[in-house]
Amino acid sequence: MLRTPLCDVLGVDVPIICAPFGPWEEVGLAAAVCGAGGLGSLGTSARSLPELREQWSRLRELTDRPFAINHTVRPFDEEAFAATLGFRPAAVSFHLAVPGDLVKRAHDAGVLWIQQVMDVQQAEEAVAAGADVIIAQGGEAGGNGGWIGTMVLVPQVVDVAVDIPVVAAGGIADGRGLAAALALGAQGVNVGTRFLASEEMRIADAWKTRIVAADSADAVKVVNSARVMPPFSRPSRPNEPRSLRTDLVDALRDDPGGVDPAVMGPLVLEAVRAGEGHEFLPFAGQSVGLIHEIRPAAEIVRDLVAEAEAALTAAAGWIGS
Repeated sequence: MLRTPLCDVLGVDVPIICAPFGPWEEVGLAAAVCGAGGLGSLGTSARSLPELREQWSRLRELTDRPFAINHTVRPFDEEAFAATLGFRPAAVSFHLAVPGDLVKRAHDAGVLWIQQVMDVQQAEEAVAAGADVIIAQGGEAGGNGGWIGTMVLVPQVVDVAVDIPVVAAGGIADGRGLAAALALGAQGVNVGTRFLASEEMRIADAWKTRIVAADSADAVKVVNSARVMPPFSRPSRPNEPRSLRTDLVDALRDDPGGVDPAVMGPLVLEAVRAGEGHEFLPFAGQSVGLIHEIRPAAEIVRDLVAEAEAALTAAAGWIGS
């Protein structure tokens, strides 16, 4: 079994983190990833505290393994964050900003802090804030992110992090990506789009089908996304989400003034809270080009590990020859 020091930090068996998917339902997916030895995650965005408590309790009933609860500044919910610390998950994950005050509160509660970063300056902030794990997210990733490629960003973050475990994210959907991440100095991977196309993920089948059918070039940065997405409640790094193209994505690019935030923003949010939203913003990374079928999450974890081991063995053989 492939194991790195990250596994000891997080209390998991394999160095694979399932990305959080904001407000979408992923309790079953998180439980399956935890059961397969990885770290499952739950998002909190745009959900009421009673909804979140119900999800957290359900996940804890399904698994006794460690998992993470994610928060973000789009927007940040103080009530949900305080409740998270009271619930005591293994870790809190955070992205789009590095909130030193929240890191301290998590540590005071005995909760690990997983900080996702999009550039070197943000990685330096994460180190100074005392993050326990740093995710270096390349611009290939789906959802909110930056523009620096994973291959370039990860080794820079590794150099900055020194003894803090670094996890690679963005463009990783099979074991070759995990092997490459390890070669760059990361100790594991954070996988999003591949798990969106899993049997357990509670999103529309049409979204999953589009992921399987898509080419990498179909996953584009969504310009002017602020016109339809929730506002930031704390300072944030500049970022743009990545999504498969839709009429809305094209309209935001070609005629942003024609997209009325007062109308479209609530419409998108309502759809997302209903478990849909793919007709507007079907988030996905460029790794869609590597995904060819919808599979159980445990099989995805198992294959990531097996393929990585095979890739590393093959590379060692080439060097030896």
